[in-house]
Amino acid sequence: MDALKQGADALFILLGGILVLAMHAGFAFLELGTVRKKNQVNALVKILADLSVSTVVYFLVGYGVAYGAHFLVGAQELAQFHGYGLVKFFFLLTFAAAIPAIISGGIAERARFGPQLIATAVIVGLIYPAFEGVAWNQQLGVQAALLRWTGAEFHDFAGSVVVHAMGGWLALPAVLLLGARRNRYRKDGAVSAHPPSNIPFLALGAWILIVGWFGFNVMSAQTLDKLSGLVAVNSLMAMAGGTLAALALGRNDPGFVHNGPLAGLVAVCAGSDIMHPLAALLVGAVAAVIFVQMFTLTQNRWQIDDVLGVWPLHGLCGAWGGIAAGIFGHQALGGMGGVSFWAQLAGTLLGVAWALVGGLVVYGTLRKVMGLRLSQEEEFEGADLSIHRIGSTPEREVNW
Repeated sequence: MDALKQGADALFILLGGILVLAMHAGFAFLELGTVRKKNQVNALVKILADLSVSTVVYFLVGYGVAYGAHFLVGAQELAQFHGYGLVKFFFLLTFAAAIPAIISGGIAERARFGPQLIATAVIVGLIYPAFEGVAWNQQLGVQAALLRWTGAEFHDFAGSVVVHAMGGWLALPAVLLLGARRNRYRKDGAVSAHPPSNIPFLALGAWILIVGWFGFNVMSAQTLDKLSGLVAVNSLMAMAGGTLAALALGRNDPGFVHNGPLAGLVAVCAGSDIMHPLAALLVGAVAAVIFVQMFTLTQNRWQIDDVLGVWPLHGLCGAWGGIAAGIFGHQALGGMGGVSFWAQLAGTLLGVAWALVGGLVVYGTLRKVMGLRLSQEEEFEGADLSIHRIGSTPEREVNW
């Protein structure tokens, strides 16, 4: 029976890893559909290259930073317990690799390829796992201190703060240091519209992310005996709430409609195991309102050229999700209990501060040492031709 349970747990978390791995296709197509046609190939290549760099770095360094474990032993030892330790690494890697995938959308269309891969290695190897270890592995005594002070630890079941807020707030310094795309904002205050290049691909990316998210959230239980249908239904309700709120507030705009469910899912991650489904519906709807309002404000009034809106979508909605778990997780509001608002607020602010400082250090250093941005000519030509020497749909065929 023990062997059967071990095998079942290994399969359970492996299936979760596969679902979250598929979400990276969602990141790719969401970015591809949003950027202009001359940057579509770059979007696809960046996501796959970032994932591969993340895999190697997290295997060699990042997983050890977060959990104090390593894989520099014989295969016979690694295969113990049906290789559960390895598939757990695989599952958590897909979370870690989501960080550069999130950042990629914010810096699209004008970032150099090489410096971003270096940033990915540093972030996935050191910055992200440092906070991951604090939140999910009791490192540095932060959780113990919060338990003493507030009566509860910081609760983030599936990564509203650990993954999404971290990615969004790491992206903000990168976006600000890069500056806006050329000709996006004029000196007279006018804003040049850069509409999505392909709504069907944008929608496809959103749908892939939505489906994969049920692996992201549900399989965060990590073992079969901790599986909860509450997590699945709360994820569904938050997705629906985010969609409907974005539909209403965004006035049928397809970009908002397809990002609304993602905002809801980002926000529900932290408390998906402790909220009532009606609370999850409300949390998802509020997240979509935050996204639509803040995306519009950052793009038009503050002139922050965050191409996919990753700071409002992941940074702000992720922070909202961390705090919301401390509100709607209480039994008085239909939740499971065992959470503290003050612990949630403190943990969320700590994650945001760590990401902001990390983003400033990494991207500030890269900007000073080697530069972050494509030249004016390369940006005008587009990242596809400048970096990859081919467009997504060549204008003509060569006849020999």
